Amino acid sequence: MRLCRFALDDDVVLTGYFMDDHVVPLDQAIEAFTEAMDLELLILDTDDLIGLLPPSGRSHRAAWELSKWVEGLDEEALGELSVPLDEVRLLPPIERPGKILMLARNYPEHSVEVGDVAAERAETFPYVFLKPGTTVSGSGDPIVIPNISPDGIDWECELGVVIGETCRGASEADALKYVAGYTVINDVSDRGFRPNPGRKKRERDAFFDWMHGKWHDGFCPIGPCIRSADSLLDPQRLHLKLWVDDEEMQSSSTAQMIFPVAAIIAFISSFVTLEPGDIIGTGTPGGTGKGRGRFLKPGEVVTAAIEGIGTLVNPVEAED
Repeated sequence: MRLCRFALDDDVVLTGYFMDDHVVPLDQAIEAFTEAMDLELLILDTDDLIGLLPPSGRSHRAAWELSKWVEGLDEEALGELSVPLDEVRLLPPIERPGKILMLARNYPEHSVEVGDVAAERAETFPYVFLKPGTTVSGSGDPIVIPNISPDGIDWECELGVVIGETCRGASEADALKYVAGYTVINDVSDRGFRPNPGRKKRERDAFFDWMHGKWHDGFCPIGPCIRSADSLLDPQRLHLKLWVDDEEMQSSSTAQMIFPVAAIIAFISSFVTLEPGDIIGTGTPGGTGKGRGRFLKPGEVVTAAIEGIGTLVNPVEAED
């Protein structure tokens, strides 16, 4: 089951089933289902995706059963319920996550000779940083190159993990039980950000330049949907790719992560309470612009895709 948030021309925000080239609004699906089955109207909380997802969403079971009915419709019936993707504006699946926690250097090829993954896990720990809520944008929204620092804007395709139940001190064995679903993230990064160019040099400048370069508005596109965790049992077997225009830049598998999803959740929840709607970006593989010496320019389009979840598309624009 894949769920999305979207708006039509009147800007009314709706929830729907995401089906790659079209969406099925939940309210229309509910009406058609209850009429077809001669039932009383299903009651689903369609304003909150977390409420429709495992493990504790109060409308999850009904949303799941309804999705199976929708998937079983013939082409004509499905067409009557569907809205083509090019007629909607996709929104971030979670409008404003409580926390956006991101991993740095979680793929061997994205680090410098990290060596054996097992040894890396045993001898280190995940590097976790935060992105502000104002970085969140949806599929179709522009990546705006900031006037303050226009020359080093980079891409990073990542598997996003959406938390569905409050979690503190989870073991690695139990960690996936707290996941609502998975999405696609592009951790857009400004590699050239250097505030106050005439500044006095300080020891930690490089770290804070790197971190602040993650914080520009709209620098965390998320979407196009959330795939429910109970329909994607193994998040470590997913292929991910990213293109700039038609040029493939990244191609890897989540199997290559140094710290898998369960280990990440266990680590973070050992000292931070994770709450429903929090999102974790699990790091990016090699193929970023920094490694290629090539960065984003206005007029380009960035496409990030993870198999079984969906495709996140964002045009690149200059700031007005």
